[in-house]
Amino acid sequence: MSETVQLQTDVLVIGGGMAGAWAALGAARAGAQVVLVDKGYCGTSGVTATGGPGHWWVPPEQRDAAVSQRAQLGLGLAEPGWMHRILDTTWRHLPTVGTHYRFGVDAQGRRIYRALRGPEYMRALRALVEVAGVQLLDHHPALELLRHADGAVAGAAGLRRPDGRPWTIRAGAVVLATGGCAFLSKLLGADNNTGDGLLMAAEVGAELSGMEFSNAYTVAPIRSSMTRAMSYVFARYFDQAGRELDIPPGPNNTREIAAALLNGPVLCSLDRMPADLRQLLSSISPNVMLPFTRHGIDPFRDRFEIQLRGEGTVRGIGGLRVANADCETTVRNLFVAGDTASREPVAGALSGGGNVNSAWALSSGLWAGEAAARRSRQSGRRARTAVERAGQAGLRPRQQALGLDSAATVQRLQRPMLDLDLNVFRDGAALQRSLVALNDDWQNWRDHARGEGIDVLRQRETAALLATARWCSTAALARDESRGMHQRTDRPEMRAGAAHRLTVGGLDQTWTSPHPVAGNAVATTASLA
Repeated sequence: MSETVQLQTDVLVIGGGMAGAWAALGAARAGAQVVLVDKGYCGTSGVTATGGPGHWWVPPEQRDAAVSQRAQLGLGLAEPGWMHRILDTTWRHLPTVGTHYRFGVDAQGRRIYRALRGPEYMRALRALVEVAGVQLLDHHPALELLRHADGAVAGAAGLRRPDGRPWTIRAGAVVLATGGCAFLSKLLGADNNTGDGLLMAAEVGAELSGMEFSNAYTVAPIRSSMTRAMSYVFARYFDQAGRELDIPPGPNNTREIAAALLNGPVLCSLDRMPADLRQLLSSISPNVMLPFTRHGIDPFRDRFEIQLRGEGTVRGIGGLRVANADCETTVRNLFVAGDTASREPVAGALSGGGNVNSAWALSSGLWAGEAAARRSRQSGRRARTAVERAGQAGLRPRQQALGLDSAATVQRLQRPMLDLDLNVFRDGAALQRSLVALNDDWQNWRDHARGEGIDVLRQRETAALLATARWCSTAALARDESRGMHQRTDRPEMRAGAAHRLTVGGLDQTWTSPHPVAGNAVATTASLA
């Protein structure tokens, strides 16, 4: 085996998307030495780099109304205090990107901060991170966390993709910003989003929350990964015979579109999009017109076939439970930012979409980075103390290592996580069957999976996908009601007294437990094998 690369730092940030970059900036600006490792290339990996991210950008005098409206959409699970925090943090810090990013202007010459061009935004964030003195290690996927004997996180270990050489980085605090989990749905920019951070955190005892709200979908042209929800706010839908379908305007029309797709092909027209927005579309989302151009389609005149592309927890809500205002997890020295965290405090039970999620990624990144820097100063790196590696499934099988089929395993778990009939139209019996099958695959993977060389990355990704799918299914089965994104055909009503969060966790045996929201009533604990 190649010699291990060993480093030490104050703060280690795992993940180089929007949230990871802001976390690195927060830690560096707070005076910490920072290393950022990314599975891909910081500045191009992740969903932000491929689109036109909006931000929840609200002037101070309009915030009370905006927060009140969003809280109603949260259906009892969002907290106004958190919403005000991200609005204020985004308002103050997003303009600072202007040293490396050219914001657009409106007809009155005012700068437009609400919407950004993803590729340029991420390039600017990388430049800012480099200027701040952060050490960037691209193509260095993390595989597992390190921890001290008292359970506090002590860093991480992984490998370098170019040569498979292992690395370990000891750190006073770690920020997980590895993104959500899209279950390899071919969502543009999300192939790196395989739930890695969720699994690593769970292996050291961290809890998750909101995983039942994991069934986000966005419209895309057929055979395309281009999902940009803003365009489809203006869409009209038709069946194959040309009859217009009774589907309300987006974005919260997933169930109606899914029902239509289960009955046959669905066509779409964007002829209602205003002319001025059509002209701006390519500058807001540079890639959005490419699939149409390649196939000779004018989406403002022609009808084109569509699909629903699964986004899992990326545009969904679930992730690691945020235990305090610093975005620390339930494990000491382990902080979380962006889509790796549960967005329930700011989104509640309904997807925050692009704008709330982007504001959350920026804000939680800064808060987590700053707090990690403080923690490192308080506790030090503890470089001379012994640590243990926490990784399990895909790294250290409990029984004889066997050659397992990652592709077949992923295909099986995608059925309950992506297929419309199971994941949009949920019911208890189907959820239970799916969970049994997922548990069987997990046990097999836990007992026998171990990769060699660079293949260990795929083994770990598959383990993370399985673990995430099990947490999603466990939470969906435990929430025996319909609320927000989570809709069950056998429990169609929103249940009084159920406006609590569901904490979920566990590896070989998953469990759920209710968690109160701002004094809301708490229901009984559920435990699921």
